[in-house]
Amino acid sequence: MQHFVGLQTELLYYVIYFGGGVVMLLLFSIIYMAITPYNDIDLIRKGSGAAALSFGGTIIGFSLTLAASAIYHTGFIAFLIWSAVAMVVQIVGYFIMLSIIGDVPGHIKRNNLAVGGLIGISGLVLGIINAGILS
Repeated sequence: MQHFVGLQTELLYYVIYFGGGVVMLLLFSIIYMAITPYNDIDLIRKGSGAAALSFGGTIIGFSLTLAASAIYHTGFIAFLIWSAVAMVVQIVGYFIMLSIIGDVPGHIKRNNLAVGGLIGISGLVLGIINAGILS
């Protein structure tokens, strides 16, 4: 019986962290799409590889930080705090890339895969660094 109670507790933690992770990922996606000066989803629906690479790489990078935070922090509040920090890092990183590359909206709208890939990779790299710092 004690094993069953332990399993219930672990299942509850799983649901809480998974649900929190999904909510944080959705929140980040909404914020990220709001700050980009183009409609990521609309461009992706139209077949823009540049928008898909940019958005996809960034959410993968953010997800790595979510995973590391869930692994290395014992409290759900700490998980949420580090997730929020990761959001800020990703957003700042995006604005830095905007200033370095220049005319990112134009490049993405013209489906410049190199620019979309670079933005996505920079988001992935930031996520890897964040995940490493949390370990």
